Amino acid sequence: MSRTYVVTGAASGIGKTTTQILRDAGNTVIGVDLKGVEVSGDLSSREGRLAAAAAATELAGGTVDAVIACAGLSIPKPITASVNYFGMTEFLDAMQPALARAAAPRVALISSVASLQPTAPPLVDALLSDDEAAATALAEQLAADPQTANLIYSSSKQAISRWVRREAPSARWAGAGIPVNAVGPGTVVTPMTKDLLASEEGRKLVDTAVPMPLNSHQGPESIANLLIWLTSEQNTHCCGQTIYCDGGADAVLRGEDVWSWNETGIRETFAELMGA
Repeated sequence: MSRTYVVTGAASGIGKTTTQILRDAGNTVIGVDLKGVEVSGDLSSREGRLAAAAAATELAGGTVDAVIACAGLSIPKPITASVNYFGMTEFLDAMQPALARAAAPRVALISSVASLQPTAPPLVDALLSDDEAAATALAEQLAADPQTANLIYSSSKQAISRWVRREAPSARWAGAGIPVNAVGPGTVVTPMTKDLLASEEGRKLVDTAVPMPLNSHQGPESIANLLIWLTSEQNTHCCGQTIYCDGGADAVLRGEDVWSWNETGIRETFAELMGA
């Protein structure tokens, strides 16, 4: 059965590949990007996000089956924080009513394996507090120093994965029957990474930060197919997850035990839930 999708970042990379696969399967896709797609929208500003969401909703006739948010930047500048976080959260919030009208609504968005790398905690906190002015000011400080500028990207990706965990189980999303999940890609061969991967030095840098023992670098279709499953009717219970499609990078970087560090907190939570 054909579904109606809204895909941000649809003009290139993962978004473009996702759009093509969906259309080839007979679905309707409304693309959102700066140009070259159905909705021209600038997700770096609140006005642009709301206008893009309104235009996409109108083109869909008021009801949208799924939103796949792929739009993002990796440049070490404040705009990266705005697009990667608020360009997703505010756009999705504006799309929620159209999703809630669908029979089987779904949301998936792009995070990154970079969410597991060092961040700037004050920037992460500002993003999660929905304080774009503070986040921009902090990102400007980070961007001014070459030693910290790259923390903008990882901070935005950790923040969006934490937003997914915080918001997905809420009444607004899970309570309305809308699964919200993220995919955290490892290294993907796209226009965003093409120049970096073109040299041996660049590849070594990338592979040191993102080791991928399973099949090395991946094409965008690897991520697209996972996004499509997460937003299909078959996904009935996956909620609040960031699924790392990274060739094993997460397992290498974090190792086998990603649980015991919070054992005390888990025990306290369960004791409270069980009334102990």
